[in-house]
Amino acid sequence: MPLHPRILTIATAVPPYRLEQDDVIQRVRKLFAGAPTLERLMPVFENTGIRTRYSCVPIEWYDRPHGWTERNRVYIASALDLLETTTIKLLDRAGLNKTAIDAVVTVSTTGIATPSLDALLIERMGLRRDVRRLPIFGLGCAGGTVGLARAASQALAAPGETVLFLVVELCALAFRGDDWSKSNIVATALFGDGAAGALLSTHGDGPAIIASTEHTWPGSLDVMGWDIADDGFKAVFSRDIPQLVATELRAVAEAFLGRHGLALADIDRFLCHPGGAKVITALEHAFHLRHGALAGARLVLRDYGNMSAATVLFVMDQMRTIGPQWNLGLMTALGPGFTAGFLLLANR
Repeated sequence: MPLHPRILTIATAVPPYRLEQDDVIQRVRKLFAGAPTLERLMPVFENTGIRTRYSCVPIEWYDRPHGWTERNRVYIASALDLLETTTIKLLDRAGLNKTAIDAVVTVSTTGIATPSLDALLIERMGLRRDVRRLPIFGLGCAGGTVGLARAASQALAAPGETVLFLVVELCALAFRGDDWSKSNIVATALFGDGAAGALLSTHGDGPAIIASTEHTWPGSLDVMGWDIADDGFKAVFSRDIPQLVATELRAVAEAFLGRHGLALADIDRFLCHPGGAKVITALEHAFHLRHGALAGARLVLRDYGNMSAATVLFVMDQMRTIGPQWNLGLMTALGPGFTAGFLLLANR
């Protein structure tokens, strides 16, 4: 029987400040008063399907301008807190001691840390000094899926060892109070902060990662990403993302599954990164699912917002706690590149 990495357990964490979408709307009206396009763009807040999100800073923090140095200082401190919390949860759920961790893969695209977050976590938690480190930057929303695939490769390369996979994104820190662009308004309506993680090994129980792939579309570098400004990251979104998903994702998924003797009809659980309400609808269309089939993704979006790479693991953690049972799962996420990441999971 082929050896496959297994997801032993999953955990999630959010920062302490809960943001109600109604409160965010009031704040935006105050901060952007006088913006000529504000009223035209405000419906995006209602259309996101988001009720609550979480932030690593209180809502009042966003009233003042903040430079890159301050934003990144908050990013490192808050990200490290969330990663430690996530790691402790994972070890507790798996019944393991921290000495069991052989490798750490960390994913984040919302700040810069050198030494990287994994090194900072090793120092804070006193992890073994021979732990292998793989920090990954730049995957954006695709990082939960693509990063998990990288962690699975690490586990497969060292059978029996335990790989700690961690992702943290503090998207809300990129808010810009002096930027009236549509991309900034959309980001303000969508983004929240959160962290998630998983423990992987070829030995143990849990969903098996059977295969993974990625697809990067040509001429798509401007679809999604960050522009770098003096005071930090500035969101880049294309209005064409839902259309791209609806019209082009299915063929890529079918080709991936076909290489493994499968079809979309064989998949009985879809774990999709909920980039936004329109993207979820586009995913249902792409995979020929009934409207509302991705209810788990919609619930995560409603309660946490778009936490970039961390979000798809929130969807998977929700699947862990609620039925029905499943056999084959397809995890998908889209990020800068413009790239789609896929994981094929078997719950056996």
